[in-house]
Amino acid sequence: MTTSQPTPAQLGYRMPAEWAPHQATWLSWPHNEESWPGKLHIVLPIYARMVAALARSETVHINVNDEAMEEEACRLLHSVGAEGDIHFHHFPTNDAWCRDHGAIFVVRDGDDPLAAIRWEYNAWGGKYPPFDLDRQIPRRMAEALGAPCFDGGMVLEGGSIDVNGEGLLLTTEACLLNPNRNPHLTREQIEQRLCDYLGVSTVLWLGDGIVGDDTDGHVDDLTRFVAPDTVVTAVESDPSDENYDALQENLRRLRRMTDHRGGALRIVALPMPPAIVYEGRRLPASYANFYIANRVVLLPTFNHPNDDRAAAILAELFPTREIVGIDCTDMVWGLGAWHCLTQQVPAV
Repeated sequence: MTTSQPTPAQLGYRMPAEWAPHQATWLSWPHNEESWPGKLHIVLPIYARMVAALARSETVHINVNDEAMEEEACRLLHSVGAEGDIHFHHFPTNDAWCRDHGAIFVVRDGDDPLAAIRWEYNAWGGKYPPFDLDRQIPRRMAEALGAPCFDGGMVLEGGSIDVNGEGLLLTTEACLLNPNRNPHLTREQIEQRLCDYLGVSTVLWLGDGIVGDDTDGHVDDLTRFVAPDTVVTAVESDPSDENYDALQENLRRLRRMTDHRGGALRIVALPMPPAIVYEGRRLPASYANFYIANRVVLLPTFNHPNDDRAAAILAELFPTREIVGIDCTDMVWGLGAWHCLTQQVPAV
Protein backbone atom coordinates (compact mmCIF):
# COMPACT_ATOMS: atom_id res chain seq x y z
CA MET A 1 0.00 0.00 0.00
CA THR A 2 3.01 2.32 -0.13
CA THR A 3 3.55 4.72 -2.99
CA SER A 4 6.33 7.05 -4.05
CA GLN A 5 3.80 9.69 -5.07
CA PRO A 6 2.01 11.96 -2.60
CA THR A 7 -1.52 10.81 -1.82
CA PRO A 8 -4.47 13.13 -2.45
CA ALA A 9 -4.78 13.68 1.30
CA GLN A 10 -1.11 14.67 1.51
CA LEU A 11 -1.79 17.14 -1.30
CA GLY A 12 -4.62 18.68 0.73
CA TYR A 13 -7.61 17.02 -0.95
CA ARG A 14 -10.70 15.83 0.89
CA MET A 15 -14.15 14.63 -0.06
CA PRO A 16 -16.86 17.15 0.90
CA ALA A 17 -20.18 16.14 2.37
CA GLU A 18 -22.98 15.70 -0.14
CA TRP A 19 -24.85 18.76 1.18
CA ALA A 20 -21.86 21.02 0.44
CA PRO A 21 -22.37 23.17 -2.68
CA HIS A 22 -22.22 21.38 -6.03
CA GLN A 23 -21.10 22.74 -9.36
CA ALA A 24 -23.05 19.90 -11.00
CA THR A 25 -24.58 16.46 -10.78
CA TRP A 26 -23.32 13.77 -13.17
CA LEU A 27 -25.54 10.98 -14.56
CA SER A 28 -25.41 8.06 -17.00
CA TRP A 29 -28.55 7.68 -19.13
CA PRO A 30 -30.32 4.30 -18.62
CA HIS A 31 -30.29 1.96 -21.60
CA ASN A 32 -29.51 -1.54 -20.34
CA GLU A 33 -32.65 -3.66 -20.78
CA GLU A 34 -31.19 -6.31 -18.47
CA SER A 35 -31.17 -3.88 -15.55
CA TRP A 36 -34.95 -3.34 -15.76
CA PRO A 37 -36.25 -6.44 -17.53
CA GLY A 38 -39.56 -5.56 -19.17
CA LYS A 39 -39.68 -2.13 -17.52
CA LEU A 40 -37.06 0.09 -19.17
CA HIS A 41 -39.76 1.89 -21.16
CA ILE A 42 -41.55 2.66 -17.88
CA VAL A 43 -38.39 3.68 -16.06
CA LEU A 44 -37.13 6.19 -18.61
CA PRO A 45 -39.92 8.79 -18.13
CA ILE A 46 -39.47 8.47 -14.34
CA TYR A 47 -35.74 9.04 -14.76
CA ALA A 48 -36.49 12.09 -16.91
CA ARG A 49 -38.56 13.55 -14.07
CA MET A 50 -35.52 13.17 -11.80
CA VAL A 51 -33.35 15.03 -14.32
CA ALA A 52 -35.95 17.80 -14.53
CA ALA A 53 -35.90 18.20 -10.74
CA LEU A 54 -32.11 18.29 -10.69
CA ALA A 55 -31.91 20.81 -13.51
CA ARG A 56 -33.92 23.24 -11.36
CA SER A 57 -31.17 22.93 -8.79
CA GLU A 58 -27.85 22.83 -10.64
CA THR A 59 -25.99 21.97 -13.84
CA VAL A 60 -26.53 18.38 -14.98
CA HIS A 61 -24.04 16.31 -17.01
CA ILE A 62 -25.35 13.14 -18.69
CA ASN A 63 -23.34 10.34 -20.28
CA VAL A 64 -24.99 8.94 -23.42
CA ASN A 65 -23.74 6.30 -25.81
CA ASP A 66 -24.24 8.21 -29.05
CA GLU A 67 -26.22 10.85 -30.93
CA ALA A 68 -29.33 8.68 -31.14
CA MET A 69 -29.42 8.20 -27.37
CA GLU A 70 -28.94 11.93 -26.85
CA GLU A 71 -31.88 12.66 -29.15
CA GLU A 72 -34.10 10.17 -27.31
CA ALA A 73 -33.05 11.65 -23.96
CA CYS A 74 -33.83 15.17 -25.20
CA ARG A 75 -37.26 14.05 -26.36
CA LEU A 76 -38.08 12.56 -22.97
CA LEU A 77 -36.71 15.53 -21.08
CA HIS A 78 -38.76 17.91 -23.22
CA SER A 79 -41.88 15.82 -22.51
CA VAL A 80 -41.50 16.38 -18.76
CA GLY A 81 -40.63 20.06 -19.08
CA ALA A 82 -36.97 19.76 -18.10
CA GLU A 83 -35.25 23.12 -18.33
CA GLY A 84 -31.84 24.30 -17.22
CA ASP A 85 -28.17 23.75 -17.87
CA ILE A 86 -28.03 20.16 -19.17
CA HIS A 87 -24.91 18.87 -20.95
CA PHE A 88 -24.61 15.59 -22.83
CA HIS A 89 -21.34 13.71 -23.20
CA HIS A 90 -20.89 10.91 -25.70
CA PHE A 91 -19.22 8.68 -23.12
CA PRO A 92 -20.62 5.16 -23.67
CA THR A 93 -21.57 3.15 -20.59
CA ASN A 94 -22.65 -0.38 -19.81
CA ASP A 95 -25.26 0.75 -17.29
CA ALA A 96 -26.79 3.73 -15.50
CA TRP A 97 -25.35 3.51 -11.99
CA CYS A 98 -23.13 6.60 -12.04
CA ARG A 99 -22.75 6.65 -8.25
CA ASP A 100 -20.76 3.44 -8.50
CA HIS A 101 -18.91 3.66 -11.80
CA GLY A 102 -18.36 7.43 -11.86
CA ALA A 103 -15.45 9.39 -10.45
CA ILE A 104 -15.52 10.44 -6.81
CA PHE A 105 -14.46 14.05 -6.52
CA VAL A 106 -12.27 15.67 -3.88
CA VAL A 107 -11.39 19.34 -3.35
CA ARG A 108 -8.64 21.51 -1.89
CA ASP A 109 -7.58 25.14 -1.67
CA GLY A 110 -5.04 26.40 -4.20
CA ASP A 111 -4.09 25.05 -7.62
CA ASP A 112 -6.18 22.24 -9.15
CA PRO A 113 -8.92 22.72 -6.56
CA LEU A 114 -10.98 19.83 -7.96
CA ALA A 115 -9.63 16.31 -8.52
CA ALA A 116 -11.19 12.98 -9.44
CA ILE A 117 -10.53 9.60 -7.90
CA ARG A 118 -10.81 6.65 -10.24
CA TRP A 119 -11.43 3.54 -8.17
CA GLU A 120 -11.34 0.07 -9.66
CA TYR A 121 -14.80 -1.09 -10.69
CA ASN A 122 -15.91 -4.70 -11.14
CA ALA A 123 -19.73 -4.41 -11.25
CA TRP A 124 -20.31 -5.33 -7.61
CA GLY A 125 -18.01 -8.31 -7.45
CA GLY A 126 -18.20 -9.32 -11.11
CA LYS A 127 -21.96 -9.91 -11.03
CA TYR A 128 -22.88 -8.08 -14.25
CA PRO A 129 -20.38 -8.26 -17.09
CA PRO A 130 -19.48 -6.55 -19.29
CA PHE A 131 -18.39 -3.42 -17.44
CA ASP A 132 -15.44 -2.30 -19.55
CA LEU A 133 -17.15 0.91 -20.68
CA ASP A 134 -18.16 1.85 -17.14
CA ARG A 135 -14.54 1.49 -16.00
CA GLN A 136 -13.54 4.25 -18.41
CA ILE A 137 -16.06 6.80 -17.15
CA PRO A 138 -14.07 8.32 -14.24
CA ARG A 139 -11.18 9.41 -16.45
CA ARG A 140 -13.53 10.78 -19.07
CA MET A 141 -15.41 12.78 -16.44
CA ALA A 142 -12.12 14.17 -15.14
CA GLU A 143 -10.95 15.10 -18.63
CA ALA A 144 -14.24 16.86 -19.39
CA LEU A 145 -13.82 18.98 -16.26
CA GLY A 146 -10.07 19.54 -16.70
CA ALA A 147 -9.41 17.91 -13.33
CA PRO A 148 -6.44 15.73 -12.39
CA CYS A 149 -7.33 12.07 -11.82
CA PHE A 150 -5.84 9.76 -9.21
CA ASP A 151 -6.08 5.97 -9.25
CA GLY A 152 -7.51 4.76 -5.95
CA GLY A 153 -5.87 1.36 -6.28
CA MET A 154 -8.73 -0.79 -4.98
CA VAL A 155 -12.29 -1.71 -5.89
CA LEU A 156 -14.74 0.81 -4.46
CA GLU A 157 -18.23 1.97 -5.44
CA GLY A 158 -19.52 5.39 -4.48
CA GLY A 159 -22.66 3.94 -2.92
CA SER A 160 -20.59 1.97 -0.43
CA ILE A 161 -19.39 5.08 1.43
CA ASP A 162 -20.82 8.25 2.93
CA VAL A 163 -18.83 11.13 4.46
CA ASN A 164 -19.57 14.06 6.76
CA GLY A 165 -16.93 16.31 5.19
CA GLU A 166 -15.10 16.65 8.50
CA GLY A 167 -13.15 13.41 8.69
CA LEU A 168 -15.77 10.68 9.18
CA LEU A 169 -16.66 8.00 6.63
CA LEU A 170 -19.44 5.42 6.98
CA THR A 171 -19.30 2.06 5.23
CA THR A 172 -20.27 -1.59 5.76
CA GLU A 173 -18.34 -4.74 6.47
CA ALA A 174 -20.68 -6.70 4.20
CA CYS A 175 -19.51 -4.73 1.16
CA LEU A 176 -15.97 -3.48 1.66
CA LEU A 177 -14.74 -6.66 3.36
CA ASN A 178 -16.44 -8.94 0.83
CA PRO A 179 -13.84 -11.18 -0.86
CA ASN A 180 -15.33 -10.31 -4.26
CA ARG A 181 -13.91 -6.77 -3.93
CA ASN A 182 -10.39 -6.61 -2.49
CA PRO A 183 -9.46 -10.05 -1.12
CA HIS A 184 -5.77 -9.07 -0.98
CA LEU A 185 -6.38 -6.17 1.41
CA THR A 186 -6.98 -6.21 5.17
CA ARG A 187 -9.52 -4.02 6.91
CA GLU A 188 -6.66 -1.79 8.08
CA GLN A 189 -5.28 -1.44 4.55
CA ILE A 190 -8.71 -0.54 3.19
CA GLU A 191 -9.14 2.07 5.92
CA GLN A 192 -5.73 3.56 5.11
CA ARG A 193 -6.55 3.78 1.43
CA LEU A 194 -9.82 5.59 2.19
CA CYS A 195 -7.98 8.04 4.42
CA ASP A 196 -5.21 8.59 1.86
CA TYR A 197 -7.50 9.23 -1.09
CA LEU A 198 -10.62 10.81 0.42
CA GLY A 199 -9.00 12.84 3.17
CA VAL A 200 -10.93 11.20 5.99
CA SER A 201 -9.49 10.33 9.40
CA THR A 202 -11.96 7.80 10.81
CA VAL A 203 -13.82 4.93 9.16
CA LEU A 204 -17.06 3.85 10.86
CA TRP A 205 -18.18 0.29 10.10
CA LEU A 206 -21.77 -0.91 9.94
CA GLY A 207 -22.66 -4.56 9.38
CA ASP A 208 -25.07 -5.98 6.81
CA GLY A 209 -27.20 -4.32 4.15
CA ILE A 210 -30.88 -4.73 3.36
CA VAL A 211 -32.46 -7.74 1.71
CA GLY A 212 -32.37 -7.67 -2.08
CA ASP A 213 -29.35 -5.38 -2.33
CA ASP A 214 -27.13 -6.93 -4.98
CA THR A 215 -24.27 -4.59 -4.03
CA ASP A 216 -23.55 -6.69 -0.92
CA GLY A 217 -24.71 -3.98 1.45
CA HIS A 218 -24.18 -0.43 0.23
CA VAL A 219 -24.42 2.11 3.00
CA ASP A 220 -26.56 4.46 0.90
CA ASP A 221 -29.53 2.16 1.50
CA LEU A 222 -28.87 2.19 5.27
CA THR A 223 -27.37 5.23 6.93
CA ARG A 224 -26.52 8.72 5.66
CA PHE A 225 -24.83 11.75 7.12
CA VAL A 226 -27.11 14.79 7.06
CA ALA A 227 -24.88 17.05 9.19
CA PRO A 228 -21.33 16.65 10.57
CA ASP A 229 -22.65 15.10 13.79
CA THR A 230 -25.97 13.66 12.55
CA VAL A 231 -27.06 10.58 10.62
CA VAL A 232 -30.39 9.29 9.44
CA THR A 233 -30.61 5.53 9.55
CA ALA A 234 -33.21 3.12 8.21
CA VAL A 235 -35.09 1.33 10.99
CA GLU A 236 -37.62 -1.45 10.43
CA SER A 237 -40.43 -1.37 13.02
CA ASP A 238 -41.80 -4.85 12.31
CA PRO A 239 -39.82 -7.56 14.16
CA SER A 240 -41.10 -10.17 11.70
CA ASP A 241 -39.63 -8.34 8.70
CA GLU A 242 -36.45 -9.91 7.33
CA ASN A 243 -34.63 -6.55 7.51
CA TYR A 244 -35.39 -6.04 11.20
CA ASP A 245 -32.38 -7.75 12.78
CA ALA A 246 -29.73 -6.29 10.47
CA LEU A 247 -31.07 -2.75 10.84
CA GLN A 248 -31.29 -3.10 14.62
CA GLU A 249 -27.67 -4.28 14.72
CA ASN A 250 -26.60 -1.28 12.63
CA LEU A 251 -28.53 0.98 15.01
CA ARG A 252 -26.68 -0.54 17.98
CA ARG A 253 -23.37 0.11 16.26
CA LEU A 254 -24.28 3.72 15.51
CA ARG A 255 -25.11 4.31 19.18
CA ARG A 256 -21.54 3.31 20.09
CA MET A 257 -19.95 5.62 17.50
CA THR A 258 -18.70 9.16 18.08
CA ASP A 259 -18.43 12.19 15.84
CA HIS A 260 -15.28 14.10 14.87
CA ARG A 261 -15.28 15.89 18.23
CA GLY A 262 -15.69 12.72 20.27
CA GLY A 263 -19.36 13.23 21.04
CA ALA A 264 -22.11 10.72 20.39
CA LEU A 265 -23.65 10.83 16.94
CA ARG A 266 -27.12 12.30 16.72
CA ILE A 267 -29.23 9.52 15.22
CA VAL A 268 -32.51 10.17 13.41
CA ALA A 269 -34.60 7.09 12.60
CA LEU A 270 -35.91 6.86 9.05
CA PRO A 271 -38.80 4.43 8.43
CA MET A 272 -38.59 1.68 5.88
CA PRO A 273 -41.11 1.38 3.05
CA PRO A 274 -43.18 -1.78 2.80
CA ALA A 275 -41.66 -4.83 1.20
CA ILE A 276 -41.58 -4.37 -2.58
CA VAL A 277 -41.68 -7.77 -4.27
CA TYR A 278 -41.60 -8.31 -8.01
CA GLU A 279 -41.53 -11.69 -9.75
CA GLY A 280 -40.96 -13.33 -6.37
CA ARG A 281 -37.93 -11.20 -5.52
CA ARG A 282 -37.76 -8.67 -2.70
CA LEU A 283 -36.28 -5.42 -3.99
CA PRO A 284 -33.96 -3.10 -2.01
CA ALA A 285 -36.45 -0.30 -1.43
CA SER A 286 -35.19 2.29 1.07
CA TYR A 287 -35.86 5.95 1.79
CA ALA A 288 -32.17 6.28 2.68
CA ASN A 289 -31.36 6.27 -1.04
CA PHE A 290 -32.12 9.99 -1.28
CA TYR A 291 -29.83 12.46 -3.07
CA ILE A 292 -28.95 15.91 -1.69
CA ALA A 293 -28.65 18.50 -4.47
CA ASN A 294 -28.17 22.26 -4.07
CA ARG A 295 -31.84 23.20 -3.91
CA VAL A 296 -33.67 19.88 -3.77
CA VAL A 297 -33.48 16.53 -2.03
CA LEU A 298 -34.59 13.71 -4.30
CA LEU A 299 -36.52 11.15 -2.25
CA PRO A 300 -37.51 7.72 -3.55
CA THR A 301 -41.15 7.05 -2.68
CA PHE A 302 -43.18 3.86 -2.86
CA ASN A 303 -46.89 4.79 -2.74
CA HIS A 304 -47.16 4.18 1.00
CA PRO A 305 -47.99 6.35 4.04
CA ASN A 306 -44.36 6.12 5.14
CA ASP A 307 -43.48 8.25 2.10
CA ASP A 308 -44.89 11.29 3.92
CA ARG A 309 -43.11 10.39 7.15
CA ALA A 310 -39.77 10.13 5.37
CA ALA A 311 -40.37 13.40 3.52
CA ALA A 312 -41.23 15.21 6.76
CA ILE A 313 -38.05 13.96 8.44
CA LEU A 314 -35.87 15.14 5.57
CA ALA A 315 -37.72 18.47 5.36
CA GLU A 316 -36.83 19.15 8.98
CA LEU A 317 -33.20 18.22 8.37
CA PHE A 318 -32.92 20.24 5.14
CA PRO A 319 -35.19 23.27 5.69
CA THR A 320 -33.71 25.28 2.81
CA ARG A 321 -34.19 22.54 0.22
CA GLU A 322 -37.33 21.29 -1.49
CA ILE A 323 -38.03 17.61 -0.82
CA VAL A 324 -38.99 16.10 -4.19
CA GLY A 325 -40.56 12.67 -3.88
CA ILE A 326 -40.70 10.60 -7.06
CA ASP A 327 -42.26 7.13 -7.08
CA CYS A 328 -39.53 4.48 -7.40
CA THR A 329 -41.73 1.38 -7.25
CA ASP A 330 -40.74 0.58 -10.84
CA MET A 331 -37.28 2.16 -10.67
CA VAL A 332 -36.18 -0.13 -7.83
CA TRP A 333 -36.72 -3.14 -10.10
CA GLY A 334 -33.23 -2.15 -11.27
CA LEU A 335 -32.11 -2.62 -7.63
CA GLY A 336 -31.32 1.04 -7.01
CA ALA A 337 -32.83 4.51 -6.79
CA TRP A 338 -31.83 8.19 -6.87
CA HIS A 339 -28.59 8.08 -4.93
CA CYS A 340 -27.36 5.11 -6.93
CA LEU A 341 -27.98 7.01 -10.18
CA THR A 342 -26.30 10.31 -9.27
CA GLN A 343 -22.79 11.59 -8.56
CA GLN A 344 -22.09 15.07 -7.22
CA VAL A 345 -19.34 17.34 -8.53
CA PRO A 346 -18.38 19.68 -5.67
CA ALA A 347 -18.17 23.42 -6.20
CA VAL A 348 -14.70 24.95 -5.86
